Amino acid sequence: MFDAKSLLDQFIGSQGGQMPGQPGGQSRRGGSNDLMSQGKDFLGSQAGGLALGGLAGLMLGSKSGRKMGKKAVKYGGMALVAGLAYKAYQGYRANQQGQARPQYPQDEPIPLEAPRDTPFDPARQPGGENAFAVTLLTAMIAAAKADGHIDREEQDRIFAKIDEAGLDSEAKAFLMDQLRAPLDLDKVVAGATCPETAAEIYAASRLAINPDHPAEKAYLQMLSARLDLDPALIDEIELAVREAEMAG
Repeated sequence: MFDAKSLLDQFIGSQGGQMPGQPGGQSRRGGSNDLMSQGKDFLGSQAGGLALGGLAGLMLGSKSGRKMGKKAVKYGGMALVAGLAYKAYQGYRANQQGQARPQYPQDEPIPLEAPRDTPFDPARQPGGENAFAVTLLTAMIAAAKADGHIDREEQDRIFAKIDEAGLDSEAKAFLMDQLRAPLDLDKVVAGATCPETAAEIYAASRLAINPDHPAEKAYLQMLSARLDLDPALIDEIELAVREAEMAG
């Protein structure tokens, strides 16, 4: 099994994290810094910057992820998702009980230690951390597919960039298989084993895209319904994501 946790770091915008197969997180040509810079250059070279849509943007670093790149480095992708979902769940429960929403420092808006020994703890996920990282990656790629079709030429260009990213063969195969596969919401929803993991899957999906396109909004609405998440909890997840983005 490839190092899905490390790959998740790259998807959520870690610009100094460790790429699979790179000890110590050292940047090199084809490493995380190069992957992100290649992605920006590549997207910028396309007509209008829109030719590849949300999926290419995700493969080369998500928009929300880049806004909180420092947080992704500090927390790691999986802990960042867990912290966002945990914070949202805390706010949701407080609202239900008529209590004040927990407050966090403006420069540290995401709880890092709090999810430990809770259902949000990555170490407690069924199948282990790496298996749940695969679940979150699958959810993010599915969300990024929501805004339209990518033709064969565009796929080939993305494949070329993946090939340059310094990933091992298993990670490459995973990404390419996910890219070629049709959007499968059933597979995404199947990864939710409890309300807490459902919230994490939604939070990861939200990080993958900025829902400023009708298709993206519709996808997130459909996903939340299939995950059986209360609209009030969705509002709290959106608030947590926005606060984290603002903090950088």
